[in-house]
Amino acid sequence: MLKVDQLARTATETNPATTAATSAPPRPRAEWRRRYVFRMRWLDGLALAVTLGGTQLVRFQLENAGLHLGQVSVPYWIVGVALAIVWWFHLELRGARDVRLIGYGMEETRQLVNSTLVLFGAIAIVSFAFNIPTARSYVLIALPLGIGLLVLGRFLLRDRLVKQREKGQALSRTMVIGRQGAVADLLRSLRRHPTAGFDTAAVYVPTSQKQLPPELQRVRLPFNALERGERPSVEGIIEACREHGIETVVLSSNVPLSTEEIRQLSWLLADERIRLIMDTGITDVAGPRIHMQQVAGLPLIHVATPRMSRGAALVKRSMDVIGSAAALLILSPVLAVLALIIKKHDGGPALYSHERIGVDGKTFKVLKFRTMRTDAAEMLPKLLEEAGGKALLFKVKNDPRITGPGHWLRRFSLDELPQFVNVLKGEMSLVGPRPQIQAEVDEYDKYMHRRLRVKPGITGLWQVSGRNDLDVEQSVRLDLYYVENWSPVLDLLILVRTFKAVVAKEGAY
Repeated sequence: MLKVDQLARTATETNPATTAATSAPPRPRAEWRRRYVFRMRWLDGLALAVTLGGTQLVRFQLENAGLHLGQVSVPYWIVGVALAIVWWFHLELRGARDVRLIGYGMEETRQLVNSTLVLFGAIAIVSFAFNIPTARSYVLIALPLGIGLLVLGRFLLRDRLVKQREKGQALSRTMVIGRQGAVADLLRSLRRHPTAGFDTAAVYVPTSQKQLPPELQRVRLPFNALERGERPSVEGIIEACREHGIETVVLSSNVPLSTEEIRQLSWLLADERIRLIMDTGITDVAGPRIHMQQVAGLPLIHVATPRMSRGAALVKRSMDVIGSAAALLILSPVLAVLALIIKKHDGGPALYSHERIGVDGKTFKVLKFRTMRTDAAEMLPKLLEEAGGKALLFKVKNDPRITGPGHWLRRFSLDELPQFVNVLKGEMSLVGPRPQIQAEVDEYDKYMHRRLRVKPGITGLWQVSGRNDLDVEQSVRLDLYYVENWSPVLDLLILVRTFKAVVAKEGAY
């Protein structure tokens, strides 16, 4: 078998653009991960101390209140200390500080909330079963306050980690193993999301050096047994991992290893304390739709069919009605002032309505504050021609049709505010793919029509993921991901991130 350094030199000579991270010597095993977990435990302890201390002050002030257990009265400050300790250890035992959760906000938050609810559910059951007179207001204060502070602490820690990873720090040296096409796709995805924490330092691809695409030429090739007609060796993989300080091994969906070899590899990697990740080849499917089940001794993955039940549809509609009605009530003075500014600017109408395509291809009139000149429709054909004639997700920087007020209305997405009326009428939703005109829908391929399976929204996944800075393929992919994986939690997360995107003015023009 060829030596690692020989092939590494060959790859470097073949492509001089080899990255600095690739040519760097192996780094020591992830000390950053141990420090991160230590800070996580420390912040959890601080959050729980503040939670129980604050609950004690709010509920009992400076009174010497106690929990009566028969003839014994236990001061509530002792109850708080005991609860904080049990809560802290419960999070540890439930895996809420698991290394696999590092950097994954939604999953980490879900684990924190679920663990806390399980603990307080157990407390409620014990209190009822043994008739313990626990102060209900104490629990009602401690539960939401504790969850909020725990989530806040994790957010601050994760935000710091993201900034480090954007600078190339706190990364896990990773080797990807598989056939050429799958490995290239994996590398593109991992490099597109550096904050995921994978530093692709090596690959195994059973093909000759001359056939490697640019994605593979830029990383170190630990071995290439197929050039000599050899099968990939589990021992060779382990040797390469040791030599190059690999911390994570990713197996692609078409990895050239038998099930027996994968099992042996998993054992040896576990002995070396190297993480093993297996790519299923299933893209754009959220975790809640994926279920692992043991069948005949095999870990089979079940993918649930994406559909919105009546209960889920009712929850979404309730969120839309309550949210849009509250927004219109609270923002009514702002809406009136914006309408007057637009009217005074050029004497044209304040509101603009245009036919858009909604759920299942039904048309409706979308409402917006007018941000363009009154002759914008006459100018459109020329702009389309200059942009290549494509109407799909058509956007122009420094669009000459936009009015003076229109620039800052768009910058802060204030032109979208009248669409709360469309949401209240049931034509749109608070969250969903943006409504598009017929000319854009006419350019859909057969898969893009899946966007029309849900109501269009005021905000959506692509708006909070880069907005107009994304290309057409990325925007459509995010919309389809939302359609396939909708949930109330995802809607709430998008609404929160929308505020951040609007304030930061990211990608809006």
